[in-house]
Amino acid sequence: MELKKDKLTVKIFETRDAMGEAAGTEAAAKIRELIEKKGEVNMIFAAAPSQNETLRTLVSAEGIDWTKVNAFHMDEYIGLSADAPQGFGNFLKERLFDLLPFRSVQYIYAEGETAEETMERYTRQISEHPIDIVCLGIGENGHIAFNDPWVADFNDKEVIKKVPLDEVCRQQQVNDGCFERIEDVPKYALTLTVPTLFNADYLFCTVPAKTKAEAVYNTVNCEISEEVPATIMRRHENAVMYCDRDSGAKLL
Repeated sequence: MELKKDKLTVKIFETRDAMGEAAGTEAAAKIRELIEKKGEVNMIFAAAPSQNETLRTLVSAEGIDWTKVNAFHMDEYIGLSADAPQGFGNFLKERLFDLLPFRSVQYIYAEGETAEETMERYTRQISEHPIDIVCLGIGENGHIAFNDPWVADFNDKEVIKKVPLDEVCRQQQVNDGCFERIEDVPKYALTLTVPTLFNADYLFCTVPAKTKAEAVYNTVNCEISEEVPATIMRRHENAVMYCDRDSGAKLL
């Protein structure tokens, strides 16, 4: 099933695997197209179990010269150890960054940096590499990256910022199997802001599982506002949200 709300295209598939294969295949086609057109592509990747099928499809995609792709990841906890498996940079390193010969990979976390130093560096790196493609998901509360409703700002002047994480957001990390207890989930993170993500030329948003059904419904049907940050995709010229039957249940 496919539908359109404002400028956002929503595609709903029978299975999670079919959803991820479609998202990864269409993102791969866009990467090949932009390399042919521009010679180099800048991409941001989300790190979450919701992205597994899409990332797996990208890794196996044929005909992409990954040496012409610069990679960034979009958010990171504050306070985890450098080798923590829950770290988003480590998640992407294992599933993507170490598996392909990227031209460059820029991590938010750098040992020895303060949060302020990290934000300054990452702002400079993003500014030097205008983003072409973002592969993202949405949270149970409608967040994109860690732009939760109470910190999201559609007119944010920052490229990356420090944000608090509320219990719904932190509990999602437990629901996803990343942490055993909510007490283990950090209370702060660094996140790329809404404008940083929105200003990319193409958004490929993968959202599986029944726990996301309400967020998917709200993204399509609520007023476009920071109350449901993902609604901003409905203003984007080239945004597609890929769902499985579980996450798209309230739209079927």
